[in-house]
Amino acid sequence: MKPPIPNTPAAELSCEVCGMMPEPPKARLTLANVAVMLPIELLVHALVVETHLPYVAKVLVLTLTATVLVIWVAEPSAARILRGWLHAPALRHRRKLGAAPALWRARTVLRDEPGSLQKVTQALARSGINILSIHVHPAADGVLDEFVLSAPGHLGERGLLDALHDGGGTRSHVWPTTALAMADGQTRALSLAARIADAPDELPLAVAELLGARILTPAAAALERDDAGTRLKIPTAWHGPVIFTRPGEPFTPAESARAHRLAELAEILSHQRAAGTPR
Repeated sequence: MKPPIPNTPAAELSCEVCGMMPEPPKARLTLANVAVMLPIELLVHALVVETHLPYVAKVLVLTLTATVLVIWVAEPSAARILRGWLHAPALRHRRKLGAAPALWRARTVLRDEPGSLQKVTQALARSGINILSIHVHPAADGVLDEFVLSAPGHLGERGLLDALHDGGGTRSHVWPTTALAMADGQTRALSLAARIADAPDELPLAVAELLGARILTPAAAALERDDAGTRLKIPTAWHGPVIFTRPGEPFTPAESARAHRLAELAEILSHQRAAGTPR
């Protein structure tokens, strides 16, 4: 049974499944092996040379002893004693990745009063979180603010939620996202409108892409629960309503409005084509 890897900074590189460390750079591994083997080789040679064995026996003893020591002592000792130095480049890379900013989408409900937005932005700034974009939507009991945030790599979901709470936010939600979130909803809607203008039947797929949602069949819609605004129904004139779902992320009024406008565009174009009206 392999002994457990000591709890050192380098140990964080070990595989969670097998416990193996990544292969260190060849140059560092060679230097480490030489540093460990050289004293052993000198000691073995000194001991064997002083014996009165025949020359051939000395060569044989030196060869076997050196081979065994290299395989069973030197390389494991180098990997254990010099672990931090061997894996230093990988550790530096891991720390850089860990400290790199991460992108998040966040939603929180604020009181509809002066200074509420400033309070939450200050709370985010204290945690080193940068606001890249913000959209404000009316809500029944305040305003729903939707952010794209750049947060320090060490700050996880709990830290983001705490910062939003400290800023006066309620019913907050955060999700990891990518740079695609920086394309605002209006820009995406215009791009997808051009796609629908060319092929109105693309409406369900275009709306699903716009909202980051999943299309529900009528049978699935009857079975799944509508959880606090996470389902959106878009009426169409030619094949009935299309239902979308986005579990855990309620649709905003602005998203609903954009989806309905795309549906109207698809309907107009479909009627024009059916009547033979040129575009």
